[in-house]
Amino acid sequence: MSRLRLAVVGAGHLGRIHARLAANLDGVQLVAVVDPIAETREQVAADTGAKPLADYRDLFGTVDAAVIATPTSNHAEVATDLLNGGLHLFVEKPLTATLAEAEPLVALAKRQQLVLQVGHVERFNPALVSVREKLEDPKYIEARRASGYTFRSTDVGVVMDLMIHDIDVVLSLVDSPVVRVEAFGFSVLGDHEDLVNARLHFASGCVANLTASRVSYAAERTMQVFTGECCASIDFATRRASIVEPTSEILDREFKLDTLSAGQRDHLREHLFSDLLVRRDVPSVETNAIEQELLDFAKAIQTGAAPQVTGSHGCDAVAVAEQILEQVAAHSWDGASGSRQGPFAMPLSPTVLSEPDHWSEDDTVVIRRKAG
Repeated sequence: MSRLRLAVVGAGHLGRIHARLAANLDGVQLVAVVDPIAETREQVAADTGAKPLADYRDLFGTVDAAVIATPTSNHAEVATDLLNGGLHLFVEKPLTATLAEAEPLVALAKRQQLVLQVGHVERFNPALVSVREKLEDPKYIEARRASGYTFRSTDVGVVMDLMIHDIDVVLSLVDSPVVRVEAFGFSVLGDHEDLVNARLHFASGCVANLTASRVSYAAERTMQVFTGECCASIDFATRRASIVEPTSEILDREFKLDTLSAGQRDHLREHLFSDLLVRRDVPSVETNAIEQELLDFAKAIQTGAAPQVTGSHGCDAVAVAEQILEQVAAHSWDGASGSRQGPFAMPLSPTVLSEPDHWSEDDTVVIRRKAG
């Protein structure tokens, strides 16, 4: 089988990572790297052996597929042109800045019979992969994602920048439509929201509480998933996970707290997570998640199988993100009679701060799923 000819469009932080990894993948030939800034594209080209190009339209006829790692605001235009040019696409998250831009891309890829994959990389994180089979029918999910201000992805706010990762993971775990969204947030440094808390209610009864901040002094990428039989704790940053599985005595409600002697209570204080709520670390295979998603992209093109994160999945995540942003914009900080509303109404304070680009970088969840 001939090697897949690939280009990377956008040579910023993520684009450089994609180019470096793609240049070393078996079965893939990194042909070109595209960026409007000469110094940027030439540096990445020199590091990878790819051809530096200023205009992505020069790719037609020279490659089979492309990774789009431009700012989110450029995704819709660049992806539309490349799909019309016959290229399979891997688009970094989020798929687009709006649902109105995302849905036509999914439809276009389907008409053109081209792979459209979205870079929701946490789906490939070893920590999630190691426990995923245990997470059937989740009932409560708690996710926290925080970072300092990187000065990247400033064309979008924290929902599309960071929270979108957890939105996608939650949607992949909960096979049920979102029926209600609650959210609030505020801007600290720029023209977009920088800290947001959102609560998603699903028709299945599952509730997901998501918090994302890009103005935090403590980095965090964690998630806890509670099902009827276990609780999994996932650390996306360390790529480690643990799981707590109650004994049958607990699950069958046969444990009688009131019958315990003082000695038994003292024992359980020290041994609760070995005797009743049995905790264990789950081994995971050390892999590079971005490399794995690129391999999945190549496999989808070469075999005709759907990628793990399809364009429709990316569209669903954008749909929920938009609902969250609508609730952030509508939140009243002084109640119904107050006038302060939305992410720019909250006054800044030290307490707030302590809580948690340019190119170089199916209504879907509710309506599509209800209809389908």
